[in-house]
Amino acid sequence: MMLSLQPGIIYGPVNSRRLGKSLGINLMPGKYKLCSFNCVYCHYGWTKKHAATFEPFADDLPTRDKVVAAIKEAMQSSTEFSYITFSGNGEPTLYPEFPRLVDDVVRLRDKYRPAVKIGLLSNSSGLTLPGVREVITKIDYPMFKLDAGTEQIFKAINRPAEGIGFEGIIKQLYALDNILVQSLIVDGSPGNIDDDELEVYFNHLIEINPLEVHLYSIDRPVPKTELRLVPPDKLETIAERGRQKTGLNIRAFYPHTG
Repeated sequence: MMLSLQPGIIYGPVNSRRLGKSLGINLMPGKYKLCSFNCVYCHYGWTKKHAATFEPFADDLPTRDKVVAAIKEAMQSSTEFSYITFSGNGEPTLYPEFPRLVDDVVRLRDKYRPAVKIGLLSNSSGLTLPGVREVITKIDYPMFKLDAGTEQIFKAINRPAEGIGFEGIIKQLYALDNILVQSLIVDGSPGNIDDDELEVYFNHLIEINPLEVHLYSIDRPVPKTELRLVPPDKLETIAERGRQKTGLNIRAFYPHTG
């Protein structure tokens, strides 16, 4: 069974394998999934509204004032969390006022919870929008998706909306500093564990030069039933191959690691 969509702006805290107690920020509608990708492994199921720009859906998005009010309430609450993370039911960087909202979150964090870190889980498709790249440096934990080494596998796994190309995303990632990369490694149809595909993927990582790379596989139901989990030993083998190839800090995460 797919996970239910987040109905509101703030959710969690989620016990994240990488972030500990992370409070989520959902900038998308609560009644349907709006995203620039339609990934075959998404635990929220297939994308109902598939678009490269969210301007046509502005009336369904929470207003910036409502988002700021919800975040302020969470910051002033007794809830314990170590991260507050832009994630939710779709791609957060495509939210029309994302750059201004990052500034709002930084201001509220500094005032109420200076020890809390700000995270971002992004598929990278919003990096060409005005102001988005500039605010990435204000985020403590900017995590960008890269599940493929080639356009063919990118289209098969991530299924981007019209107008979003693999080369454009790669170009944007090459231009960023001090980011992290997360990659879903999956076997089956489609899969990305072919030796040639991994070799090209590792070459992209060398050019991106992220602070860390996090590999993980599916651990819950997914919409494309032909996919298969990559077991921990295989995932660790891929991570070690990547470390040897790239010299980067590549870490494998499994369901049992918490």
